[in-house]
Amino acid sequence: MSASRSETAHALGPDEPDRGGPGPQTPDREGPGADLLAALLDGMDAALCAFDASGVVTHWNREAERILGWGAEEAVGREGFAGWAALGADADEVRDRVMAAMDAPGRQVHEFPLLRRDGGRVLVRTQSAGMRRADGQPAGVYCAFSEVHAQIDLERSIALSEALFEDACWGVVLVDADLRPAMANAHAAQLIGARRTHLLGRPLGEVVLQGVEELEGALQHVLAEGAPTAPVELWVALRGREGEQRRRCWRSGFLRLASPLAEEPVPLGVGWLFQDVTEAKLAEQEADRLRFRSSQLHRAGNAAAECEDPMEAATVQLDFALAGFADHALLDLARGDRLVRAAQTPSGAPGPVARIARGEIPLRYAAGHPAAQAVERAGSVRASGESGRAREWAAERHWPADAAHVLCAVLRSRGRTLGVVTFLRMGGRPAFGRQDVVYAESVAARVAASVDLARSLQD
Repeated sequence: MSASRSETAHALGPDEPDRGGPGPQTPDREGPGADLLAALLDGMDAALCAFDASGVVTHWNREAERILGWGAEEAVGREGFAGWAALGADADEVRDRVMAAMDAPGRQVHEFPLLRRDGGRVLVRTQSAGMRRADGQPAGVYCAFSEVHAQIDLERSIALSEALFEDACWGVVLVDADLRPAMANAHAAQLIGARRTHLLGRPLGEVVLQGVEELEGALQHVLAEGAPTAPVELWVALRGREGEQRRRCWRSGFLRLASPLAEEPVPLGVGWLFQDVTEAKLAEQEADRLRFRSSQLHRAGNAAAECEDPMEAATVQLDFALAGFADHALLDLARGDRLVRAAQTPSGAPGPVARIARGEIPLRYAAGHPAAQAVERAGSVRASGESGRAREWAAERHWPADAAHVLCAVLRSRGRTLGVVTFLRMGGRPAFGRQDVVYAESVAARVAASVDLARSLQD
């Protein structure tokens, strides 16, 4: 099926004279070198044939046989393609275009139809280049060719790869088998917040401060098991300006890359495509949060309506408000010019907001205490403890030791200040935001109505 060792050695001999056929064997060319050359030619993925200076076929490898069906024993020794691999009308043109490469510099690229052994026609793309003897005289032409559709597939794949790494609106990173970026497009570098050259070859942990374990876990899964069936959303924290962290959500897709040349798949790495969907996810989370809080207010109103004691209704309102919002709630009522503790959540164990069993406890809040500020301003106050001394900060303000963030909302009813409700979050939660203030004030308005009713009944 393939060219013999004698044919292979004879064809590339620089001192062999031009001839019109395969010619006799040359014993001095037999040996390991000829075997190696024959193995290399037959092992090539591209079809390859060669012509001597007179246009006679001297080489024909296995890939050429696969594409056209003609074996080496049928091809070697023929003059051009006329009468076997090309129609008569095309044969002369094909021969002239191929042999023209012998006198032209560089490679010549052409497309033309050839005949298969079974009579079918196939359009091939050729790259031809001339060969020279040791004395510089033309020795012949070698011609590599492939089916046009296969070449187009290859060029399309290359074009897609280049477009992804240059023009894609998604971040694209090629991660090697050691989980280090090997290539990255400009959009990926922009989303990560680092220069493209800074990313390459470095551990992902140098740019992803939080969430790198989840990201590397996803990459490891792809290398071991293959790509997931759906995009994955990963929350990460990135290094921002002046040392602050930027929290982002990346919708990511992964592709396992394996070598097509190996008998068994050999992982080359992972193609990671991702898009920043932080704003959309935050908007989605906010919408979910608003729906949940609206439902809680509705449920709290229904539950409070069944309470005979208005102060019990106030604690029920606070119980419903805590879900997904805060860890502790404190209810302080105004008694003249001071505040007294009327209800609170247990500090040592979980439990509902309960009224103080031994009666209201007078409080001695220092100047600048958030609850006192809320009463003085008749508005809401937010604060957070300093990092490293949160326990001291909470103890100084008469709060549970695990409190790290506070939101105080004043109780107002019929133009009077009745007290203040304090919501506390532990250190694992984020600080209270503006939307949290709106919710806390809604809860405080309902609690204030119950407290006002309780006072009216007492009077």
